[in-house]
Amino acid sequence: MRFLCDVHISIQLCKRLSEAGHDCQHVNRLPERWHTSDQDIARFADQEDRILITKDSDFRDTCILHSTPRKLIKVNLGNIPHQVLSDLLFKNLGELARLNERPRFLVEVDIARVSVIELV
Repeated sequence: MRFLCDVHISIQLCKRLSEAGHDCQHVNRLPERWHTSDQDIARFADQEDRILITKDSDFRDTCILHSTPRKLIKVNLGNIPHQVLSDLLFKNLGELARLNERPRFLVEVDIARVSVIELV
């Protein structure tokens, strides 16, 4: 799978996904780095068919209202150790792979559950 980690997502998560064989980029590696606008981040994720991983609720809103980014993992965990988020995502990679075959989806990650919101 192809991922794009937003600025508040640990680079360590990006490295772990890459080490597991996924194509993962971090916003800090884009030309504008952490100054990249949300609109440009969403556009890049859509053009590259990447799943955007973010803590930013603005992306959730634009995903639902404007269909961009098309594939989104919205993390609702605040400032937790990157290992906790990493373990939650890796535990659900099978489901993410199935979802990734769809043109659009939204996944919300909480400490107690991972919720899938199917979008058409």
